[in-house]
Amino acid sequence: FSFPRSTINLFYRRLLEGGSTPNLNMNLYATKKTVAEGMLDVALFLANVTHMKTVIEQGAGYRYYIAVLTLISFSLALQIVAGILIIIIVARRDLNVVSNQKRLDYLNNLVTGVIFITTVINFFISFFGS
Repeated sequence: FSFPRSTINLFYRRLLEGGSTPNLNMNLYATKKTVAEGMLDVALFLANVTHMKTVIEQGAGYRYYIAVLTLISFSLALQIVAGILIIIIVARRDLNVVSNQKRLDYLNNLVTGVIFITTVINFFISFFGS
């Protein structure tokens, strides 16, 4: 099986001209990406709650009790902030409107930074939790 020559030429012409496919809806793409990010944040939030419950049940005899409890608490707080920011981004108006793009870009970068910091904190939680 091979593609017709006209299809291949159209593909390369669009690629060279810097065009994109006409059916790509950036607003829908951005919304799906943000929702997926939020679902991963929810999964991490639930894992941290479970870990915190385990640490509390083991009590102060746990080797790094204070450190792990503090890190989990900070991680949970950052995840709540990230969740609120994601809700704000999803609730915002159309990404295709130029006046919204700068603010949405800023909020998206802020969420990415918060999630990165949360990931680093969770690395330390895993390190101390072992």
